[in-house]
Amino acid sequence: MPQIDPKGLKAKLKKGEIDNLYYIFGENVPEVDKLTKLIIKAAVGDNEDIALTSLEGRYLDFSELNDMVVMMPMLSDYNCILINDYNCERPRENMAGLRADDLTKKLLEAIKEIPPQTVVIFNVTGFEVECKYDYKSKKNIIKDKNKKLADYAAKHGTLVECAVKNAQDMAKDIAAAVSARGGFISIHAAQELAEICKCDMLTVKNEIDKLCAYAGSNEITAELIHDMVHHESGVTAFNLASAVASGDQKAAVDAIDEIMADKENRGAVLGAITTTFLDMYRVQCARKSGVSSERVKQDFAYYARGFAIDKLYRSGGGMSVERLRKCIRILRDTTIKLNSSNGNEKIVLEQMVTKMLMTDERRRIK
Repeated sequence: MPQIDPKGLKAKLKKGEIDNLYYIFGENVPEVDKLTKLIIKAAVGDNEDIALTSLEGRYLDFSELNDMVVMMPMLSDYNCILINDYNCERPRENMAGLRADDLTKKLLEAIKEIPPQTVVIFNVTGFEVECKYDYKSKKNIIKDKNKKLADYAAKHGTLVECAVKNAQDMAKDIAAAVSARGGFISIHAAQELAEICKCDMLTVKNEIDKLCAYAGSNEITAELIHDMVHHESGVTAFNLASAVASGDQKAAVDAIDEIMADKENRGAVLGAITTTFLDMYRVQCARKSGVSSERVKQDFAYYARGFAIDKLYRSGGGMSVERLRKCIRILRDTTIKLNSSNGNEKIVLEQMVTKMLMTDERRRIK
C-alpha cells in the first residue's frame, strides 16, 4: 500500500491488519521505536523471545535472511524479523570491494517472496534518511539510495515516516500526558514547554516527568515551567535577538548572562545565536518576496524548529534585512575572534551585543 502516517498505521494495527513488510523511518526516532514495538506486539504478542529475530543491518547475511524469511512460526501467528539500520548508502562498515547497489539488490532478492506467516520490519534509528519536500503530494520524498528499499516497502507492504511534530501538535500530546498522570496543563503552557525543549520528544518526556512529580494534581503553569525547565540555548538566543531588535540593552546583556551560565553548552553559544539571526534574515527576505512561513519551513527543512519561524512571522521580524546583514557580519567576526584568541568569552560576547545594538541608528544605547 502507499505511504501512511503513524496514526494510520496505529489504526490498521488496532483493526488487526498486519502487513508482511514494513519500512519505518523519520526524525522522530522515539516514534519509530514505538511503532516498531506496536507491530511486533501485534504480530507475536508476548512471544518475542521465540518468534522475534532481531538483526543489525550492517551485519546482514542475505542467505541467512532468506532462510529466516521462510521459517514457520512457533507459538505465534507470525515469524517476525526486525532489521535495524540497514543503510542503502553504506550497507557495510567495510565496503572494500563492494558496491552498495549490489548489496541492496541481494537484500531485495532475499525478501522478494515473503510468505504469509512472516513479517519483516525495517526501521531506522541510527542514521538520517535524506528527504526533500514534494509540494504536489505534500510529503517528504527520500532522495538518497534508501529510496529503493522504501519504495519497495510501499509497493509490497507499508511505508511510514515519523516526522517531528511541531509545537502546536506536541502541545496536545503534552496536555494528554499530564492529564493521564492526574495533573493539568493548559495548551498555551504545553506549547511553551514544547518550544523550550525545541520539540525534542525525549527532552519533553523527561520534563513532563519532573513537572508532574513536583506539581502533583496542581496545574503546571507557565511560571512553573520557566522556573523548573532548562532553557535550551536556542530559546535564550531568540530572546537575545529580540532584545537586539528592540534596542533593549539590559535584556540583551541578561540573555548573554543566562547563556553563559550554562557552562556545559558554551561551545554551542555562538552557533545558537548565529542560527537565530539567520532565521530572522531568512524570514525578512521571505517577507519581502511574499513567501509564506510554511514555504520557508519546507525550503530550509525546519522540521523540528518550525515554531521559530512561526514566532518570527507573528512578531513581524523586528530588524531590516540590511541591519541583519550587519549583525551576521558581527557574529562572523566574533566567531573568528573567539577561535583565534584566549580572550574572556563573556566580555567578547558583550562587546558583540554592543556592536549589534549600535547597528540601529535610530536608537541611542542608554
